[in-house]
This record gives sequence, structure tokens and C-alpha cells, in this order.
Amino acid sequence: MNKLQQIALTKIKGVGPKTARALLAYFGSVDQIFAAGKKELQAIPGIRTSIVEAILSKSYLNDAERELAFIEKHRIDTLWLEDSSYPKRLKQCEDAPLLLYYRGNADLNPRRCISIVGTRNATAYGKQLCEELVPALKEYDIQIVSGLAYGIDVHAHRLAVKHDIPTIGVLGHGLDRVYPNAHRDIAARMLEKGGLLTEYPSGTNPDRTNFPARNRIIAGMADVTIVVEAAQKGGALITAEIANSYNRDVCAYPGGIDLPYSAGCNYLIKTHRAHLIRHSADLIYLMGWDHPKPKQETLQLPLLTNSLTKDEQRVYHFLQEKEQASVDEIALHLDWPTSKLAMILLEMEMNGVLLSLPGKVYKVL
Repeated sequence: MNKLQQIALTKIKGVGPKTARALLAYFGSVDQIFAAGKKELQAIPGIRTSIVEAILSKSYLNDAERELAFIEKHRIDTLWLEDSSYPKRLKQCEDAPLLLYYRGNADLNPRRCISIVGTRNATAYGKQLCEELVPALKEYDIQIVSGLAYGIDVHAHRLAVKHDIPTIGVLGHGLDRVYPNAHRDIAARMLEKGGLLTEYPSGTNPDRTNFPARNRIIAGMADVTIVVEAAQKGGALITAEIANSYNRDVCAYPGGIDLPYSAGCNYLIKTHRAHLIRHSADLIYLMGWDHPKPKQETLQLPLLTNSLTKDEQRVYHFLQEKEQASVDEIALHLDWPTSKLAMILLEMEMNGVLLSLPGKVYKVL
């Protein structure tokens, strides 16, 4: 597909992600949109006359040509909505950007992806929470997304770089700059294993109005959004609200009732907009993530099963076959009273043999 036409479609005044999707659904491709006549464009339901006139004017082509020259000169990748490299989690969101600009080396479709957001006025408490969370997630094949802003955002990025975890900064401006300027050094280090991502073309200023839109990308790219510290109002709560609208998980750390930068987190928890977490283990439990398997699993498995009691072995082998099962399913299969099973499951969980998932579901580690 013609990259110039892809860029051009995003330059047309009045054509946002939803309108662009409607045009693509009707015509089938970008080149067919630009080949269409006035009557064909007017026949599309919901397309305003001003948009039809803007498409036919071709006035956007010069801007598109300049942008294409810029990205080629600076080796910037463009990710079209239909590309396999486009973030698949974001693609599921109805207002996902049609085109993304990207610099970096990270795969934008990792096995697991979390966003970490919070206040620009991070306290020692908030930083301490990040310092426990980020390194604990390294062994879970995680990618971390945030907004490269002051406070919690940049602290999360720095910790990710320190612990060799891929991290993506989502920007509210073009890739011809880094904002704030004080974060240029960490942004450069992020490019080595992570990257910088934006929907905005070069020359776009970091205007205040861009950041709420930027936040939908942060929420849309992640399996779960984690709010570390947040005031009652601000970008972190907007990101959490967007994540909820996408039916994605949201987690928040509680804080003291008199702490202004915990007020937003406490509100999210109180109104059931976020799960309460206290540390990384709570997040891992809530998400049901497998503990990384030992490298010599095939050698350790016989030793493990030999150390189990006969009853524990029956539970273990059943869960191996089923992959995961509820307490009721296990009890029914083994014909045991739940009181007996509960004690055995607790012992196996405490010994690191089983993982307890939400909903009283268990699986073998």
C-alpha cells in the first residue's frame, strides 16, 4: 500500500480514526478513497460535506510529501492499522489511530504488556512502589508502556531500562522532539530495547489537548493499566477510565486518606474502577500469570511428584490434564468433600506446587 496515501489520509481535516475506518470499510483501500468522485463520497452515510470537499481538494498532499521525506530521512517506521506489526491490543479499540510513527527496536506485540501511569508530582512512596513492581516483573516477559512525563511515568521508564525490560514511551507530539527536554537522555536509552511511539506527525507541538488522546494509546496497548499515584483529577485517571471503557484491567495502589496524590487511586478502588494491589505479587495473582518454568523442568518433575502425598498427586495429575480447574470441578472428579480438598490445595499452594487464580480456580505451576 502506498505510504504517501496512508499519511495523506491522516492529514485530511475532519478525518479522525472513526471516519477513516468508515471510508476504508466502504471503499476497501486508501487508493480507492482518493480515486472516488464527489457522488461516491457523498453516498457514504455520516460523511459531512466539508470532509468530501477536503478529500477532493488534494490540499493535504504537500504536507504528506513533507512528512514522508522526514520519516525516510530519520528512519522512522510507520505502522498502518492493517499491518501485522501494528499493536494488536490497540487495534481492538474502535478509536485506535489509523497510523502510528515509531522509533525503536521493541516488538509492539509482546506476550504481556502493562502500562504504568501516575502523578507528575511523584512522592517517595510512589517511587518506592515502582521500585518494587518493575524489577519483579522482569521474569514474566513484560513490556512496560508509559507517557515519558515527569513523575511516575519517567521513573517507570528509568527502572525498566535499568533492569533491561523493554519500555515504550507514548508521546503527545511528533518524533522531531522529546518533551520534556529533560528526558532526552532516557528517551535515547529507551530506543536501544524499547521505543518511542506517537500518532502525531513531525512539527506537532506538545499541546495540552494532545495528551488525553495520547492516553488512549497507553491504555489500549496494555493488558492492564496500573495507577501508582494520582490526584483526584489528572491524566492518570483519564487513562484508567479509558482502559475501563476498553474492558481492560485496571489496578491501583491505595494510599493514606490524607495524601493528595493517593486520592485518585483511593477513588478508583472505592468506585470499583480498579483492583487494589499492594505489590507485584498481587498484580501477578490478579492477572493469572504463570510463574516462569524452570529450565530443567523435565528433570525436576519426577522429583516433584515423588515428594507429594498420594492425595496431592491425584490433584496434581488432574490439573496437569485439565490445565486449570475450579475447586468444585476437582472435588467432583476426585469425589472428595470440599473441606478435605481445601486443606490439600492450601498446602500445595504454600509449597509452590499450585497457583490460585481468581474465582477459586487452580493450575499447576
